[in-house]
Amino acid sequence: MLEIVFDTCVISNFALAGALGIPERLCRDRAYITEFVAAEILRGIQSGHARLEAVPKAARAGWLKETGLRSGQEKGLFETLSVSLGLGEASSIAVAKRRGFRFASDDRVARAEAARLGVPLTGTLGILVKAVRRGVCDLRTADAYLGKMIEAGFFSPVRSLREIA
Repeated sequence: MLEIVFDTCVISNFALAGALGIPERLCRDRAYITEFVAAEILRGIQSGHARLEAVPKAARAGWLKETGLRSGQEKGLFETLSVSLGLGEASSIAVAKRRGFRFASDDRVARAEAARLGVPLTGTLGILVKAVRRGVCDLRTADAYLGKMIEAGFFSPVRSLREIA
């Protein structure tokens, strides 16, 4: 199974819904955020989104790893991508591309750029569907989490995973 690097939106969706246990169980010890995503999460916490505190707590617990841009190739790709993408998305795609990771994003532009580069993709809905299929949670629980994500501001094309599962 591939390692996965989360952008701010996807990891935030799970944190704001109180559902970080899902990516923890699915991706334990293979889950990453970049230092740019960590900084964006910190800004969210400072803006009053207290539930986001679960993200740095997960990093301290060790199942979610924070990583920087390591190589010149990662840094170069990040610089190129940051012209049209946010720093969190650009850094996450650079890490995913150069390290052979999956990229978790719901951002249409970031997903298109990652696909163009041949980076494997998933998003919030894909992770929820995978959790149901792997028995991490049942469909009813996953739909409840999806509802909480939508309440917190996630723009979902579906209201229930039944529509896509």
